[in-house]
Order: sequence, then structure tokens, then C-alpha cells
Amino acid sequence: MPRRNHDRKSSRKNFGSRDSRPDSLMGGARVESGPAGWSDEEFTTRTVPGNRATKTYRCPGCDHEVRPGVSHIVAWPTADLGGPENRRHWHTGCWSGRATRGLTRRWS
Repeated sequence: MPRRNHDRKSSRKNFGSRDSRPDSLMGGARVESGPAGWSDEEFTTRTVPGNRATKTYRCPGCDHEVRPGVSHIVAWPTADLGGPENRRHWHTGCWSGRATRGLTRRWS
């Protein structure tokens, strides 16, 4: 019988908290805290892989373009009942650093 080279307990992931659930369990979406100035609100986020990114968007974190073919994050306020116009496309690094800097572009 083959031997396991890793501990079974350490390979289990903790999916108890809402922020740690993988995308696949929530239909591809996660709920996270918002960017600086909006951190008291919850945002629903979804990762867009590079091969599915077909348009150019403006990242509100750095005010640079998110070009086609670049993997990125789409975020929108969870409590907002608006449509696609409320979604914002962020560079993955800009979304990760959202707590340390404010928005560079006004959301309108």
C-alpha cells in the first residue's frame, strides 16, 4: 500500500468563514469587505480568468486599464440591487491592496 507523505489534518481547509469559501461553492462569487472608504460594506467579487477577459475596463484602484486577456476581479456592492453598471473591474493586485489605499477614480 502506498504511503502518504503529508498529514491528513493539514490538508483539510477551513471553509467555516464566509471569506474563506472557494468560488465554486458560491457559484463563482465571494463576499468580501470593500475598499478603503467603503470597508464597512460587503462586496460580492468574482475572479475573471484571462481567457474570459475580452473587454478593456478602467481599474478604480489605480486608474489604469484592465486590458483584454488579463485576469482580474469584478466587484459590486452586495446590498446593491443595481445591474451590471454597478460592477467594477479591478486588477487582482489593486483589489488585494484595497484596504491600504483609497479609490483613485470616483465611482459614479
